Amino acid sequence: MRLCNITKVYPGTVRRVNDCINLELKQAEILCLAGENGAGKTTLMKILCGVEQPTEGEIFIRGNRVKIVSPLAANRLGIGMVYQHFMLFPELTVAQNVVMGIEPRRWGIFYDHRKALDRVNAFIDAHYFSIRGDRRVKDLTVGQKQQVEILKLLYRDVDILILDEPTAVLTRQETVSLFKALRLLKAAGKSIILITHKLPEIGELSDRVAVMRRGVLAGLWETAGIDEKTVSRMMIGEDGENLPAGRETAPDAVGVPSDVTVSDVITAPGDEEVLRFDNVTVRRRGQKQLLLDRLSFTVHRGEILGFAGVGGNGLGVLEALLGGFLPLNSGTICHRGRDISRLRIRDLRREGLAYVPADRLRVGSAPGATVEENLILNRRREFAPRLFFDKKGARDFALELIRRFNISGDGSQVLGTLSGGNIQKLILAREIDQFRDYIVFSEPAWGLDIMAGAAVYREIRKLRDAGAAVLLISTNLEEILSLADRIIVLYRGSAAVELRDTGNIPDIREKIGAYMMGGTV
Repeated sequence: MRLCNITKVYPGTVRRVNDCINLELKQAEILCLAGENGAGKTTLMKILCGVEQPTEGEIFIRGNRVKIVSPLAANRLGIGMVYQHFMLFPELTVAQNVVMGIEPRRWGIFYDHRKALDRVNAFIDAHYFSIRGDRRVKDLTVGQKQQVEILKLLYRDVDILILDEPTAVLTRQETVSLFKALRLLKAAGKSIILITHKLPEIGELSDRVAVMRRGVLAGLWETAGIDEKTVSRMMIGEDGENLPAGRETAPDAVGVPSDVTVSDVITAPGDEEVLRFDNVTVRRRGQKQLLLDRLSFTVHRGEILGFAGVGGNGLGVLEALLGGFLPLNSGTICHRGRDISRLRIRDLRREGLAYVPADRLRVGSAPGATVEENLILNRRREFAPRLFFDKKGARDFALELIRRFNISGDGSQVLGTLSGGNIQKLILAREIDQFRDYIVFSEPAWGLDIMAGAAVYREIRKLRDAGAAVLLISTNLEEILSLADRIIVLYRGSAAVELRDTGNIPDIREKIGAYMMGGTV
């Protein structure tokens, strides 16, 4: 398989998600495709699988130029992909899931249950999988469900298998079993592309490693000839290139000359503890792998505590837990000494939580409501103290926030018609206005242009300088380095390391990059 100058630009944007990618896959090899979140890995593989269409470029399979218009067309060419989120029917058996769409028939009419079961069990035995064809998918472990997804491809005689972050929710033992199966597939002549960000997996499994960064193929090496440190550096960039606006000069809120660096004006965090996590553990029903594994930390008044990591290692779970959307299984969360582990969302708000979520539309706003209605969401009772709703007061309040935060649009406009940047500014305006004690930001500049992102960073620093306890959750390493006073790196749901000295930026970047991907320093 060969990709030539593959470029992907989504309609209405100018950013190249994939920019002139040239990549070749050899027969009977395991190629690791590495890179941070948003590097363009999954998009490139979706193009190869027919889920997405390239804006430019060509694909060659066994020397023949092909146009892959759908996943079915990809399957016919011998290409299949196992996604992070499995596409299985839980109420059906393993065999029924595997043969779906190409079921064996008796007399050309009736589904032949026995033939399907025998064929699938033969595939299972040939590849040493730990499942049987007559088991219902809902009763399987996560690792076994992944085996079913791989079986679906093998049953369709796929020669090129693509696995997207396959170990994200697997236990160590399940990971060992998966790697054993992949080596057997390679020995049988299959070619495998493994999308991953975990450095140990790259060294343990792959023949070659390709690194993507910001939509570009940053490098391609034989795995035996490269070390974890080099891969990490290529994934996250060198020497602080493209740092977010605001890192090099002091924020406006501080009121110091522009030639003074941020590190010169940030005051040391206070000793006043605002929020504490003690051995917080979260697990999903039916999964052995913990989503959060005995996570402990404190955040103080007047500091930004940054949580760095790659998707699938607990950042989203931490956000949901802090926002009140997910219960913990064990441990405690305390706000100023009071246990808030099991408070509802409304009670957390009263306790002092402000929250800017990563998912602006589903979690942070009501897209079908007006701008004004979204802005007064946290203050509805203030404008209806008795029987009547104070329409003028609500309108004036909304207009003031629109003016202060430079939101494009008026109060009567439906929120869903605004741009992503303006929706983000609206949520920021609402949460900062109601802020009292601590505030959670998740991916605060995701999808924003440089100017809008810089404005968000200024507001975060203003909150910190005003005494807020800020929890910053981000997969964007440059964002974390730009803002955080302390940094905790999450890996597989645990705190891999806590870093306090951010003075030596290149050194810190290298350390964080290694820990984010399961390596060591």
